[in-house]
Amino acid sequence: MPRSQNKVASHRRRKRLIAQAKGSWGARSKVLTVVKHHLDKGLQYAYRDRKAKKRTFRQLWIARINAAARLNGTTYSRLIAGLNKKEIDINRKILADLAVSNPAAFAEVVKFALA
Repeated sequence: MPRSQNKVASHRRRKRLIAQAKGSWGARSKVLTVVKHHLDKGLQYAYRDRKAKKRTFRQLWIARINAAARLNGTTYSRLIAGLNKKEIDINRKILADLAVSNPAAFAEVVKFALA
């Protein structure tokens, strides 16, 4: 009896992989073995960079808070220490947004934290 190859499923699997590699250049979007390696590497980068994105945004928020704090006569570390001492829980994302979009409100937060 001849061996069954299940051509429908294997063709669908190849088609799905090649569709995921759409937009890639040359063999990376056409040759199945190259497509597999390209997709695996791309997914590794995606996983790594989802973690790195969080670090990058935290750095950006801290830089913005520090710049705004220095305009108000203090530093980032003194501001955060003052907020912690007063037990005020405002995360860095909100503080950075406040510093950029509403400097007057940020100045009030700084004044309250250092009082």
